[in-house]
Amino acid sequence: MAQYRNTSRRGNASDNKLLQLAKSVQARRIIAEITRKTDALTQKDIATWRRAWQMAINVETPRRAFLYDLYSDSLVDGHLTGCIEQRKSKTLGRPFRLLTSDGEEAPEATALFQREWFYDFLSLALDSVFWGHSLIELGEVLSDDKGLYFTSASLIPRKHVVPEYGVILRDPSDDIAQGIPYREGDYARWLVEVGKPDNLGLLIRCTPYYISKKNMGAYWDTFGEIFGMPMRIANTSATNKADIARIEQVMDNMGAAFWGVFPEDTKISFQESSRGDAYNVYDKRLDRCDKELSKIILSQTMTIDNGSSLSQSEVHLEIFESVCASDAKRLGYIINDRLLPLMAASGFPVSGLTFAWDYSDEMTDAEMREQERVILQYYDVDPEYFVRKYGVPIVGKRSNGLGFGEAGAGAGGEQEEQSTALAKDSDFFA
Repeated sequence: MAQYRNTSRRGNASDNKLLQLAKSVQARRIIAEITRKTDALTQKDIATWRRAWQMAINVETPRRAFLYDLYSDSLVDGHLTGCIEQRKSKTLGRPFRLLTSDGEEAPEATALFQREWFYDFLSLALDSVFWGHSLIELGEVLSDDKGLYFTSASLIPRKHVVPEYGVILRDPSDDIAQGIPYREGDYARWLVEVGKPDNLGLLIRCTPYYISKKNMGAYWDTFGEIFGMPMRIANTSATNKADIARIEQVMDNMGAAFWGVFPEDTKISFQESSRGDAYNVYDKRLDRCDKELSKIILSQTMTIDNGSSLSQSEVHLEIFESVCASDAKRLGYIINDRLLPLMAASGFPVSGLTFAWDYSDEMTDAEMREQERVILQYYDVDPEYFVRKYGVPIVGKRSNGLGFGEAGAGAGGEQEEQSTALAKDSDFFA
């Protein structure tokens, strides 16, 4: 049973009331019910992947444990993890706001989400895109100077979760009928489910390319071992087994600045390899696998690989932005439909608020100025906004929008004469 405590030194009556509401909620932690098992790091091949896939889509007894072992194995690949982190970081670094029903920002509510637990929640929720499913358990509710917060946002080990049946297994090998339901009951108050029950994630498509890439890399290492160094050949007329054994030992231990003592008439030569197609055979295959992984995760290649032209890279960047915008939109639905109601039930002051991403920082300066111009045409704006944004002190309001006050009215005729003179000069030079 979870305990709630106040770590604030300057709590007020409102905070204490919210904390008392949180204390009234008894939390049962599902993660304490399961028995963790070590992942299997055995050698994998395409046949292993197909068997694991077949087990995961079994209608009666779906088991994802072997498939998840393949996923974990594939995440040691630098290119694949780079693609995943690039896609996730775009959303994790995006600013956000909590809005009231009137569309105004609630700064105090926004501050409740500017915590480590919420960042972890977003990261785990985004992982469902690649793994297919994430079941996230929220920690204890505490309070400090900034308000209420969860101590953690932790992932329920995926091998123990059977999303098709909505249960958690204490041991991955347990019968599904013995599972603990997590979509109802006391556990449901602290769990947020992300992902569809039958979704296996993008890694199901990445794994075959990772296996091929890993195997081709191993083959290339073998090629380099056999053909990368000249072959050492020793010719000797010695028949004594001791002499032959000594020659074999010296040949085996040859390295930098090597030397050896040989029987008379012993000759040593080095045979260079004439093989020169390793690059086309191996490196091209590795490069092809990397490109396929980029297309699966990022829907394009140029935001993580070298581009051939500026115009093409701009198109690829636009595709990447669209993919990340889709991730952010999906996360917004999850937060508003699942997380906020759970937080409100746990005593957080978020009732009636809506989570929204802030895209204002992605506007160019020209786009921002145009937006400000349109707003100024129809609404009165607090001058303090421009003081904070541009650092320009505003001391008063002009008499009209053109910048000519009453004091400058007399200068209007002079300015008009200057404009007429300039027009005549232009006619003359034309």
